[in-house]
Amino acid sequence: MHAIANRQQAEAWNDWEGIHWAEHPERYNAMMGAFNAPLFAAASIAAHDWVLDVGCGTGQTTRLAAQQAYGGNVVGIDLSAPMLERARSDALAEGIDNVTFEQGDAQVHPFPDRGFDVLLSRGGVMFFTDHIAAFTHLRHALAPAGRLAFLGPQPGSPDSAYARATAALSPFLREASPAARGMGSLLDPARIHQVLAAAGFTDIDVAPADAPMIFGANAGDAADFIFAMGPTRYNLRDVAPTTIARIRAEVHDALTEFETTDGVCIPGSVWIVTASPTHNPSIK
Repeated sequence: MHAIANRQQAEAWNDWEGIHWAEHPERYNAMMGAFNAPLFAAASIAAHDWVLDVGCGTGQTTRLAAQQAYGGNVVGIDLSAPMLERARSDALAEGIDNVTFEQGDAQVHPFPDRGFDVLLSRGGVMFFTDHIAAFTHLRHALAPAGRLAFLGPQPGSPDSAYARATAALSPFLREASPAARGMGSLLDPARIHQVLAAAGFTDIDVAPADAPMIFGANAGDAADFIFAMGPTRYNLRDVAPTTIARIRAEVHDALTEFETTDGVCIPGSVWIVTASPTHNPSIK
């Protein structure tokens, strides 16, 4: 692996949280999968495009991009060795041969200059240590007519459906787990505009997108998943088992409100961000 700027995230995603994602990609993809449609609509990937998927994780979005860019090529980059191992395995199983996966830090990775038509990310760009430096570096990897499209969370609300479903957990979630540090870095549209403009992007648009997030087949299954996720597991690590059992029972009961024939579906909201690299020669 090449040089790493974000050592904290590299350690986290190669530890137990990254392993959990690698072992259960279907759970995380079910949670985020309904946002793929607006993300890919924004990316407008053409048949012969070269695409870079930043923070590709276990590679679902990379494989989807490869299917759209069937005459081009897609590179997925991530810090996590266990997640990339799963990504490569799944791409091979699906017979997708126009995709490659690289372990590296996208903030400093030696990408080919102007080598990509589309820069895509389903949330991975949140975790950069220096967002302006990272997006400036990535801009150099985009062709002059290229486009950036990424997804990021909207600010949480105490009145949101997810907050209502997990209210019993809220008092215990006092800090971010190692892999979740940075998730709140691009919540504010004004901040997104400021970062991208400073990094040399133009035509910046931040649009809301709402979709159901599937957490499990039923309330019990969804509770199991939520309590296995990194932030929950990390914050409950020193909590007494009897207390955890009580909290889980309360979360289970709250999740029944969201049971449907398609599973436990909780409404979620994200930002879909698009931008273009500037053509101003004064921007380095």
